[in-house]
Amino acid sequence: MWQVVGHEKAVGLLDRCLKNEKLAHAYLFIGPPHVGKMRLAIDLAKALNCQGEDRPCGHCVQCVRIEELKHADVQVIGLDGRAEIGIDQMREMQHSASLKPFEGKYRVFIVDGAEHLSHEATNCLLKTLEEPPSNVQLILLALNERGLLPTLLSRCQKLELRPLPIATFPKILTERWGIPEEKARALANLSRGCVGWAVSALTDDKLLQERSERLASLLRLTEEELAERFSHAAQLASQFSRDRQSVYEVLSLWIEWWHDLLLTKGGCANFISNVDQEAKLHEESQRYSLKEIKVFVESLQQSMAQLEQNANPRLVLEVLMLSMPRRKGERIL
Repeated sequence: MWQVVGHEKAVGLLDRCLKNEKLAHAYLFIGPPHVGKMRLAIDLAKALNCQGEDRPCGHCVQCVRIEELKHADVQVIGLDGRAEIGIDQMREMQHSASLKPFEGKYRVFIVDGAEHLSHEATNCLLKTLEEPPSNVQLILLALNERGLLPTLLSRCQKLELRPLPIATFPKILTERWGIPEEKARALANLSRGCVGWAVSALTDDKLLQERSERLASLLRLTEEELAERFSHAAQLASQFSRDRQSVYEVLSLWIEWWHDLLLTKGGCANFISNVDQEAKLHEESQRYSLKEIKVFVESLQQSMAQLEQNANPRLVLEVLMLSMPRRKGERIL
């Protein structure tokens, strides 16, 4: 059984191709963090190696070992604390791809964060994509297409995974995980329709705590002078060199917060994501003009795009700090 939730179109396509033996040799799964890209990739790896009749069965030895990430023929390649996915990782993958499967039917390589491939690593991967070995399946995961070369895109079949509609998501959480309706509605909004985040938040209180701390840090910045803002920019830039994804998550949360401020200021608070912060949003929205909020949302989006295009992170983040509005009656000295 496919375990990914809410992506029936993608699952249906892969299932039909699997049964008709017409799978593409390489897929690119596009979508935001925690939307289900890795879950779908693992499910596909299980389906390719499954020993049951209705693939993936989820119960055979192959499915169990892949689910536990202990299968010799299924390899996940990611940043692993690096700034980029390097040439050595791709060469190792290329060598492994040339070997016959060890314990299953297919070797499956999942490149998590394909937009972070170095130029040399991309060229190495292209060689494998141009002449794919038999019994090898490549699956690339990425937030979007912006950081990928056209030559790479042209050699993969793209599947875009979108967040689940907020209106239907709470029902899924309630029926599948037994979450009370009120909590399900809150998690649906806070996760922005991304199942992985909502489910993780059920078992890991640190996610909600970390989220609250990041919002508190943002609110403090609106009261700080330039020196403190630039210091924070330097910290984020340093963090970016070690863990890009964590900085993307911070900026995504900021975009969500300021977008909620825009909705609240415009009298559309019913559509906010931070439902647990509604009172604070009303309070904060009185401190800025509608134009200030709108301009900063655009600045945040532009900064994200620049970072994804490998612009200088410290420069991008310092410019962002300059554009952050201050509360009414305050000014940067």
